[in-house]
Amino acid sequence: MVDLQIVIQTEDNRVFYDMPEFSPCTQCGACCRHFRVSFYQGELDSFPGGFVPVELTSVVTPFLVCMKGTEQGGARCIALQPDNRCSIYAQRPTPCREFPVYMEDGSLNSQCVRLRLLHGINMPEPPAKAA
Repeated sequence: MVDLQIVIQTEDNRVFYDMPEFSPCTQCGACCRHFRVSFYQGELDSFPGGFVPVELTSVVTPFLVCMKGTEQGGARCIALQPDNRCSIYAQRPTPCREFPVYMEDGSLNSQCVRLRLLHGINMPEPPAKAA
């Protein structure tokens, strides 16, 4: 069985999610066109240990930044490519890493369902079981 979602437990007890090569996200991108993706500036590659490219962000407050294009919400993230893949997937910010597509019971995240309906995107086939 192919993993539908890869769950990563961090040393500080946060949970991040990675997607396999083929996932419902690669035919969607609705969350990347809907939410403001804001996060702590310490994640920027201009800070020690940071990884998000600073040139792809806008300042929100003295301590928060967001991905360009998502400043107001309802617009396309600058990192979303035409094929609905993230151009900085390995360097994506924490909000993107913490957003699960599948819930623990294997159901699709209700926010995914809502956004897919809003943007007229077909629902993926239900998984046999999410990891």
